[in-house]
Amino acid sequence: MKTKSILLVLALTIGLFVTSCSSDDNGGETLAPIVGKWGIVKVGTNINGVETLADPPQNTSGCDHDFINLKIDNTMASGDYSSTVSPCALTTVSGTYSKSGSKLTTVINGVTTTYDIVNLTISELKLRQGNAISVYIR
Repeated sequence: MKTKSILLVLALTIGLFVTSCSSDDNGGETLAPIVGKWGIVKVGTNINGVETLADPPQNTSGCDHDFINLKIDNTMASGDYSSTVSPCALTTVSGTYSKSGSKLTTVINGVTTTYDIVNLTISELKLRQGNAISVYIR
């Protein structure tokens, strides 16, 4: 009898855990952190639901990927590797960012840009601005 009681409690606990961890609980808000250094790996367009992605032309061959670094204090840095002056020279600009729901807003050199967050996981960030798509990885 004691074994049956333990199994019943275990089954109820598992059932409660599974129903309480439903993905619907967050109202569509992603729980993955946006903070981190994201290297751009694809750019393209989304026209009428058809997505076309390619390697980003801004990534200089033989250099690290251009990146955005979103910090916990809502400051950011955007990095661009270029070989026009010296091989893989890094130029960075600083700014701020904010995330609200599925929107990411950046302010760099006084210019405010708002993106739709299409996908945010531990390893991928996909942003859309109008028809333009940018895919970043950590």
